[in-house]
Amino acid sequence: MSRNRAGGPPTGRTGAPAAGADGPPVLREDDRPVQGWHDERGHLTWRTLFSADATPTDSMVTGIAELPEGGFLALHRHDQAETYHVLSGQGVVVLDGVEHPVRAGSNVFVPGGREHGARNTGADVLRVFYVLAADDFADVEYVFS
Repeated sequence: MSRNRAGGPPTGRTGAPAAGADGPPVLREDDRPVQGWHDERGHLTWRTLFSADATPTDSMVTGIAELPEGGFLALHRHDQAETYHVLSGQGVVVLDGVEHPVRAGSNVFVPGGREHGARNTGADVLRVFYVLAADDFADVEYVFS
């Protein structure tokens, strides 16, 4: 098994609005930097929206992942529970060896510590909104199978 920290976004605010005294900022997806993997871990990109290292938030990390045609996120585990909400496209989420077809409107709950991964099975980009039960994306240690 290989271990890799996901790596959160740069701590600079790259266009993100400043936080108000009343709470976390309102962000636009395209204000956040694009990150990605194009190796054995997967072929995908993502934008982390809320994470304590870049926004005045805690308790959850959110973002948007995009898997292009043929894209995938390799089987892995992490301690934090996670949810996916499929925004567009179609694919398969594998949870503990069981394949679950997903498409726009599908929601997936991944308990902490469970092996999971995803792949795009369609011709369009598979876009997924994700939520991790963590303060900071950098705290999520991916352990690849």
